[in-house]
Amino acid sequence: MELFAVIMAGGVGSRFWPRSKEKKPKQLIRIFGNNTMIQDTVLRLEGLVKKENIFIITNKIQKIRVKEQLPNLPEKNIIDEPFGKNTAACIGLASILIHSKSKDAVTIILPSDHLIKDDEHFQKCLQTASEFAFNSQGLVTIGITPTRPETGYGYIQFDEEKVDESIYKVLTFAEKPNLSTARRFIESGDFLWNSGIFMWRVDVILDEIKKYLPDLYQGLLKIEENIDTPDFEKQLVQVYGQLKSISIDYGIMEKSDKVFLTKADFYWNDVGNWEAVYDISEKDEEGNALIGDVYAENTFGSYIFSPRKFTAAIGVQNLIIINTNEALLICERNNAQDVRNVVDHLKMNKRTELI
Repeated sequence: MELFAVIMAGGVGSRFWPRSKEKKPKQLIRIFGNNTMIQDTVLRLEGLVKKENIFIITNKIQKIRVKEQLPNLPEKNIIDEPFGKNTAACIGLASILIHSKSKDAVTIILPSDHLIKDDEHFQKCLQTASEFAFNSQGLVTIGITPTRPETGYGYIQFDEEKVDESIYKVLTFAEKPNLSTARRFIESGDFLWNSGIFMWRVDVILDEIKKYLPDLYQGLLKIEENIDTPDFEKQLVQVYGQLKSISIDYGIMEKSDKVFLTKADFYWNDVGNWEAVYDISEKDEEGNALIGDVYAENTFGSYIFSPRKFTAAIGVQNLIIINTNEALLICERNNAQDVRNVVDHLKMNKRTELI
């Protein structure tokens, strides 16, 4: 069994404005520790997947910085999509590139911007799921045991009777629920958070794409014919221009009868917005996480990031304050999801210098 990894790294991270921008989004900035999130994602695979078997799918705007941050990966493994067409196209493209090298390789699909702790358990989980995927020809995902009725995550319902030592059959996928539905999911005990991490044999996922997304499959065949030829880029642009934008969850996982899961036994957080960063960050006695040149008086429960400018906060609580050279964000923590609206506003008003 040969393992490959595909790291999806084309997102904009609009909920992390003003630090996250199109040219340097969430996955390419340092939020925790000394590494960027994409660097940590690659490091987490060390000893499990060979460097030459790790592929990054990104876009033209971000490709240069991805190469700068991951100099140990082969340059040809950093692929830029001509257009963003959601995760089904991204995974399909990576799959035909891997298929041209190894017909029954097991591919691990990973987002580039999740926080995961306990690398040893993480790798063991991937290894177990990958072996099951290879032998069973199933599509395997990792479910996260919920700790709260979260409305920002998708959920997976599973059959509690194991089909293997740590593998369960998936019954249904559920989109991000409202609060009452999320509570009901947790109370039932048979729903997990959808981590967005997948493992499958490359020939199996291509067969499922052929079955459930035939238009995408036909496009992938045209691209595959031109791998390692001068016409590859031209064909890629032509095919992508005609593809529908659809997620792998909606296009394949919700329809296939071959879907299984294993439960994570490691810490996982998709770090979806500044509120999540506050939750994870170390805090002082007042519940503040202060990064940079910050003065806080009578201030509680706030995340303040200001590495290049002096920022003073007096008599405030439960705020997110992000102060960069270009812009200042002040936001109540419980409105952190709405930061993306700022990016929409800036786009609509053609304020491209700020995005």
